[in-house]
This record gives sequence, structure tokens and C-alpha cells, in this order.
Amino acid sequence: MRAQQWRLDTVANNLANVDSDGYKKDVAAFKSFPELLLRRTDDDGVYRHPFGSADAAPIMGKLGMGVELNELYTDFEQGAMKETQSDFDIALDGKGFFTVATPWGERYTRNGSFQLGKEGFLETKEGYPVLGENGPIKVKANNFQVDKNGQIWINAAYADDPDLMISRENNTWEQTALLDTLKLVEFDLDRYLEKQGSSLYRESDTSGPAEVIEEGRRPRVVQGFTEASNVDPVVEMVRMIEINRAYEANQKIIQSGDTMLGTLINQVTRMNG
Repeated sequence: MRAQQWRLDTVANNLANVDSDGYKKDVAAFKSFPELLLRRTDDDGVYRHPFGSADAAPIMGKLGMGVELNELYTDFEQGAMKETQSDFDIALDGKGFFTVATPWGERYTRNGSFQLGKEGFLETKEGYPVLGENGPIKVKANNFQVDKNGQIWINAAYADDPDLMISRENNTWEQTALLDTLKLVEFDLDRYLEKQGSSLYRESDTSGPAEVIEEGRRPRVVQGFTEASNVDPVVEMVRMIEINRAYEANQKIIQSGDTMLGTLINQVTRMNG
């Protein structure tokens, strides 16, 4: 029943974040307790009567002792791309993470729903600066583009005057200047990253340290899109029904055992009385 409770909590959290950009579903894995070997008493294969029979297989089988939670890991399967047409929304198509500066150090996210901060930096919705390979990225609305390799380009004609804004629809951008490149990282075992809320992850001893992805292996960066959650609500609802039924079945077994034990105690008490 405790195992089913863990499963239910995991599924409920997945369903609660089905509309969260960049959310990756959790999966609960379980393992069995050590099994017990059952034997029949006094059946050791020895003939007890001249014309009797011997039990050549006194072992009856194994008795399972239930299951326990083994680990709770994150499934980083790619989510669907959602077009937003916002320059500040960026999605990753492939393995990798954005790097974000927080008061607790660098954190990592797949949620590319960014915004322009008050000081002109590209930030998350919580106000944490998005990092490029040279530090926080300072841009201006309608005056930057991000290519598929994560390089951030600005119009060279206005590079020295950030107050001048241009429209991407009407501009041909004959001269561009490279501002920075998004700092995209990967991990040896990303499934063991620790969730820290607000779509942020931090490295753990098991996941290994963050490593900047080299050119040629970087995920495709898509501007004007966000990555949707990889949670399938239909599958999660089916799992929730399955979990509820399994929990109820285990509950009935415990109730039946309790009733049988109560009946046995009452009968023995009457006989002895």
C-alpha cells in the first residue's frame, strides 16, 4: 500500500504539471523485499511407514514479502514543440539544458519560456538570468536572433545603440554581430538530476557535473517555440485508475486478514473459557 501511495503521488504531480513548459515526468521504480523459501514440516524425504510414500520435493515454493520504493527518477523524453512567435521563447530539440544563474549557484532547465528583465537581461519567469558562454545575456526586444546552434546575433548597425529597436519582419539584417552563445550543458546521467522547483534542476553526485556541450553535438535551438511537457495525460489517468484499484485490493486483503484473526481469537477464547 505504501508503494501504491508513492506511485499515486508521482502520477498526481505529473498531471499537475501537464501544462508546464519544459516539465519532465517522474517515474517511480520499485524492488521486491527478499523472498522467503517455504518448506513443509517433517517432509524430508524419509520413509516413515513400510508402505508409505516419501516427499521428494519438500520445498513448496517462495513467498513474496511485498515491494518498496527503489528510486524516483526523471524521464527526459523530448516534449512537443509549441510555437509562440515570441523572440524570448527558445526551445531545445535534443539532449541538453539551459544554464541559469541563481542565488544558490548555477541551475539547469529545459523551460525556455524567457522574458526581458528590467535591466535588459534575458531571464526566466522567476527573474533568474539565462547564461551564455560569456555570462548573462543582455539583449533588446526585436533586436536579436538565435540560430540553430544557440548563437545570439544582433544587428551590427545598432550594436552600439541598444535604444534603437528594429522590426524583424521589415529588417533585412545585412550586417550582424555575434553577441554570445547560449551555455548549453549535459550530464553523464541526467535522470539523476535533482528537481529544485520552478523547472530548475541541480546536479547530484550520481548525475555527475555539468559539461558544456561541444559544437557538433549541441541540440538544435529553435527560437519562437517552447517545449511542452512530456506528460501524456491519458496514460497518467489510466495509471491513476490502476493504482487506485491496486490500493483497494491490498486494503481488502488486510481487512480480510484482520477479520480472520479476530474470529480465531474469539473462538479460542470461548473454547478455553
